[in-house]
Amino acid sequence: MLLEMNSIRVAYGAATALWDVSLSVAAGELLCVVGPNSAGKSTLINTIAGLNRLSAGSYFLDGKDLSRMPSHRFCSEGIALVPESRRLFGQMTVRENLELGSYAAHAKPYRAQTMERVCALFPMLVSRLAQPAGSLSGGQQQMVAIGRALMARPRLLLLDEPSLGLAPSVVHDMFEAIRTIHAEGMAVLLVEQNVGMALAVADRGAVLEEGRIVASGTPTELAGRPEIRRAYLGAGADGDEAR
Repeated sequence: MLLEMNSIRVAYGAATALWDVSLSVAAGELLCVVGPNSAGKSTLINTIAGLNRLSAGSYFLDGKDLSRMPSHRFCSEGIALVPESRRLFGQMTVRENLELGSYAAHAKPYRAQTMERVCALFPMLVSRLAQPAGSLSGGQQQMVAIGRALMARPRLLLLDEPSLGLAPSVVHDMFEAIRTIHAEGMAVLLVEQNVGMALAVADRGAVLEEGRIVASGTPTELAGRPEIRRAYLGAGADGDEAR
């Protein structure tokens, strides 16, 4: 397994946000984690990115223990995060924002090559490289945020709610880009509230509720569970009672 998390617990003071969470992501796999608001999804993805410390448990990237590694080393280990709300530097140009992703030692020699890849993935950005990132639309800013993460040449790409606040047509384009990134062989962990779109691109899914993994399986398996269909897919369950 590329990523392996074992019985992790994360707390904010006395409040526990994640309880005994175990999950894995294989090399080249796309795992989506879905669930309601305040389920702990952002806490989970920020923990994988090194932004939250563990209260218990352990996790490994390609067999290397990251449990106590300093946060600033996670990018060099091959993990890149696209955070919720994008967090671009609005006064800097699109090109400058993208280049910020490539300062890790393993990525910097390939900056020009990776920039070409990002521009091929998001051709809309080519004519906007000299514009301030803050002048772009929300969808274009999300392209820059994903592109910045790709500039780090990660082995594991973390996406936190990439469709948040975007128009439906833009969401479709964003998921097509995610599908392309995955098809090129990159491992992706996607946290998303748009369950239908997330399951459509995923190899496997996990449902997080109140800080616990309550279901996991292939998209077909999850979509076939009546309680998952009722809660997340807006579909009936043929009269079956929720379990």
